[in-house]
Amino acid sequence: MIRLFIDQDLAAAGRIGIGGAQCHYLRNVMRRGPGDEIALFNGRDGEWQGRIAGIDKKTCELDVVAELRPQTSCVDLWLLFAPVKAARLDFIAQKATELGVSGLKPVLTERTVVRRLKTDRIRANATEAAEQCGRLTVPEVFEPASLEVVLGAWPDGRRLLICDETGAPPALAQLQTASAGPWALLIGPEGGFSPAERDCFAGLDYAARIGLGPRILRADTAAVAALTLWQATLGDWPA
Repeated sequence: MIRLFIDQDLAAAGRIGIGGAQCHYLRNVMRRGPGDEIALFNGRDGEWQGRIAGIDKKTCELDVVAELRPQTSCVDLWLLFAPVKAARLDFIAQKATELGVSGLKPVLTERTVVRRLKTDRIRANATEAAEQCGRLTVPEVFEPASLEVVLGAWPDGRRLLICDETGAPPALAQLQTASAGPWALLIGPEGGFSPAERDCFAGLDYAARIGLGPRILRADTAAVAALTLWQATLGDWPA
């Protein structure tokens, strides 16, 4: 069944209207029409069965029929990453969403090459991935900020796992005994973290620095590897 993320409230016997790209997608790409059913979610009211009541070139009206799944909470896990080129950035947003992150936070480091990015594009990729993978939420997409600013405003109680090729081997035993509360993973830029940044990490009592194996990974590969490691030890994957 087609799934759509919408911003409107969902409740039994309701009727909602959508337009723009979503209407075009249903009518012209998926060839759906009146009477066809789709699944709807908004990140707070669970997933609902919807039925197309009417559709034209610009607008689509949907009847909210019945709840399919109640809302559930997701793991509280941010992915912090240095922006990379467009296609690889799209990949990071998509795969991080599939792997269950709750927040996507672009971080500008000393060696970050890509300094300008469109958060709307990140959000669109995350939304599409959430629709396809069956999750009930879309990750929050934060505005880019420098590493210094991010660390200076770090929230109390959130642990940080810094993925760095100079770090220790993956600390599986440490993760398995750690708290499963709020966490964040930090992936460095294509050129790695600078010596000054590594010196800064050493003074963070809420952070640990680990490597991701004997090979140097591309940023998008590192993101997938780190998220897999975390989900398998502290996340919502079954033991």
